[in-house]
Amino acid sequence: MDAIEVVVAHSERATLRVGDVFLKVDADQARVGIEVEAMALTPVPTPEVLWHNPPVLALAALPGTAIGRLGEPSTASPAAWAAAGAAIRTLHDAPLPSRSGRAGRSVDELTAELDAECGWLVANDVLPADLVTRSRRIAEAALRPWTPAFTHGDLQVAHVFVDGDEVTGVLDWSEAGRGDALYDLATVTLGHREHLGDVIAGYGTDVDLDVIRAWWALRSLLGVRWLIEHGFDPSTPGCEVDVLKSLM
Repeated sequence: MDAIEVVVAHSERATLRVGDVFLKVDADQARVGIEVEAMALTPVPTPEVLWHNPPVLALAALPGTAIGRLGEPSTASPAAWAAAGAAIRTLHDAPLPSRSGRAGRSVDELTAELDAECGWLVANDVLPADLVTRSRRIAEAALRPWTPAFTHGDLQVAHVFVDGDEVTGVLDWSEAGRGDALYDLATVTLGHREHLGDVIAGYGTDVDLDVIRAWWALRSLLGVRWLIEHGFDPSTPGCEVDVLKSLM
């Protein structure tokens, strides 16, 4: 070990890499417990839990690399993306966990959150009003009944690790629980629309592309303020603001 690498850090949580060990520190100790519980239940590969001393969770590093990064082109093969789709399908077919996850918010809850965030984006001149209005219209297709599945809830590309064409593990399960399966599929392809076909091919069943598109819009609209307030730039090329513009 030559140095400590700060993987991510903001006011809610931080992840450090120390050699082949990742140390996750979370201000919400319950969230760490949810992550440990979800990793014990999921049928897809996850990092080995080395120890858990709240609020710190120590995990062994996964082999391979992240399948992509938001705002950057992915160098992973179409077969690797298809393998990610297959792993997601394995997760969604697993027995349901007892708790609801991030992808399991009710239509009423999402509608209220969408109203608040769209109002904030316009009132603070963060995004043009017409972009917010049109994106909101697209997002409404996600506000419909769905059959609960075991969902990851934060399946960003940086959380899916591959080695060649194989998935070696999935990180960050603190938002896992019962939820809308299409939320996961939309999250992993957010900013990587060119790989949606590969993911669906691996997933192995038809999906409603309008709902995937709606989740891209909804997740982006809900994420902009959080990113700004936590020191991130949602207008970085390829990220949330670009995603919204690309849907027009």
